[in-house]
Amino acid sequence: MAEQFILAIDQGTTSSRAILFNRSGRIHGIAQQEFRQIFPSPGWVEHDANEIWHSQLTVARRVMRDHQLAATDIAAIGITNQRETSVLWDRTTGEPVAHAIVWQDRRAAGLCDTLKAEGKGELFRKKTGLVIDAYFSGTKLRWLLDNVPGARSRAERGELAFGTVDAWLVYKLSGEHLTDTSNASRTMLFNIHTLDWDDELLDILKIPRVILPRVVPSSGTAAYASEAFLGGRIPIAGIAGDQQAATYGQACFHPGMVKSTYGTGCFILMNTGSAVDSHNQLLTTIGWTTGEATSRSTDYMVEGGVFMGGATVQWLRDGLGIIKQSSEVEALAASVPDSDGISFVPAFSGLGAPHWDAYARGTLLGITRGTSAGHIARAALEGIAFQTADVIAAMQKDAGTPILELRVDGGAARNNLLMQFQADILNVPVVRPEVTETTALGAAYLAGLGVGFWAGQEEIAAQWHVEQRFEPQMSKDERLSRLEIWQRAIARASAWVA
Repeated sequence: MAEQFILAIDQGTTSSRAILFNRSGRIHGIAQQEFRQIFPSPGWVEHDANEIWHSQLTVARRVMRDHQLAATDIAAIGITNQRETSVLWDRTTGEPVAHAIVWQDRRAAGLCDTLKAEGKGELFRKKTGLVIDAYFSGTKLRWLLDNVPGARSRAERGELAFGTVDAWLVYKLSGEHLTDTSNASRTMLFNIHTLDWDDELLDILKIPRVILPRVVPSSGTAAYASEAFLGGRIPIAGIAGDQQAATYGQACFHPGMVKSTYGTGCFILMNTGSAVDSHNQLLTTIGWTTGEATSRSTDYMVEGGVFMGGATVQWLRDGLGIIKQSSEVEALAASVPDSDGISFVPAFSGLGAPHWDAYARGTLLGITRGTSAGHIARAALEGIAFQTADVIAAMQKDAGTPILELRVDGGAARNNLLMQFQADILNVPVVRPEVTETTALGAAYLAGLGVGFWAGQEEIAAQWHVEQRFEPQMSKDERLSRLEIWQRAIARASAWVA
């Protein structure tokens, strides 16, 4: 029998990718295509959902064609996606009734302020694990129903369908209207304890249940891609939001295991096993649901997001012009032995978890006549690591247990200076795996597990291999001193009055 592969569909915020993985969890092929970003008003971010679909179909076909694969060579499809981005479409025609509202979009902030003023915050937190924020899908959907002509009446008649990007792609591929528990848990509409849409929350947000997708496990055959698209009926057997998929790809299968993805922002997730009620300003979210119907289990996470990760380096490049390429930042930072007492809080758009200060602003402290571009670059990288350390400190308080290591991925995880400082300031090893495409890999693993391509999590965990391990080298006194200075810098950034 010819070798088979898992096709991972990795639908991101700026591009669509398709990656083939072999039975060893290694990349066999990859294709990528960018698509438009639409900014109709300040604070608004949209995508054309049809462009998402066509770009994703194009790269899936391309990677199969480039490697001369037929549908019979694909054991299953796994889907991972930009989370919270919201699509509303016509059930009959399959056409969107408006542009997709992207997770970054802030147009629903006023509605969120109203909900919080009405004292609804604790109710939503208890049921969904989330804070009330325009980031999540529920208020985006409410905006679409209220502002797209005819949408509300059509939705109430069951003529429209809502979904996050995973649901949209499944619908276009198969005609089935479904989502998985990990994506559902990011909508502000899903009760993470009952694993069902919550009627009380739907009533508050005035959303008819009939437009919502069926919720399925993250692993297991949920639908079949039509022959018209990829040449055969291929099972869609894995679905997970991007950060949960990356956590699965990092084989963080046991409570206390933590991964951090260093992208434009940084997303840190800790497997807590069961649901933990965060008292330290973190989100509680579903990681994944796996297993057969009679033995199904759901793993929960606590999550913290850092708004400015790699985006801080982009600012050094585009805003200050002290580097020409983002890849140059490590060499510039390494040109000096330390940051010379500078603290850089990259709160350009406020501070995320665990501070949640929308009014904080970027702050650069400790500048002298001797300050160089190298010192600023080094302080910028350290600022990324300090923000991550703040989130992990909150996680350890919530979980009541120290972490043993931090598994890392994302573009900035290739920066050895940053990874070493992260290990130093956390005082735990930072571990970078051989395969850093962990988001797509996690979707592939969930799909492969769902069709028996891999026998179980033990086999998957055995495929996770260390590429480099960064051990803490900083003394306790220096680490505590640096953390104290950082907290003073955070206080200064938060004291900013616009």
